[in-house]
Amino acid sequence: MDIEISDYDFKDTKIVMNKNGEEIECRVLFTYDSDETKKRYIAFTDDSIAPNGRKNIFVQAYNPFAPEIKLENITDEKELEMINEVLIKIDESSNQ
Repeated sequence: MDIEISDYDFKDTKIVMNKNGEEIECRVLFTYDSDETKKRYIAFTDDSIAPNGRKNIFVQAYNPFAPEIKLENITDEKELEMINEVLIKIDESSNQ
């Protein structure tokens, strides 16, 4: 799947992404700061449903201290594990 972020507005809590050539507006779900990586992560959804019956959630990283904010794909296994743990904790707390 080819996904590219074309616009984002954290004040209006929306991100526009190009997914397989189609522009889709997404809702920002939350941001997460990591002391370990010194990055901020933003999770958002296009409200599509994954094969497991849950909404698809996308997560991108960015450096909040950089002169120009640029959203980045997360490719590092350690970062992916950390984000997965955060998503699990949020899911568990929302089901209580």
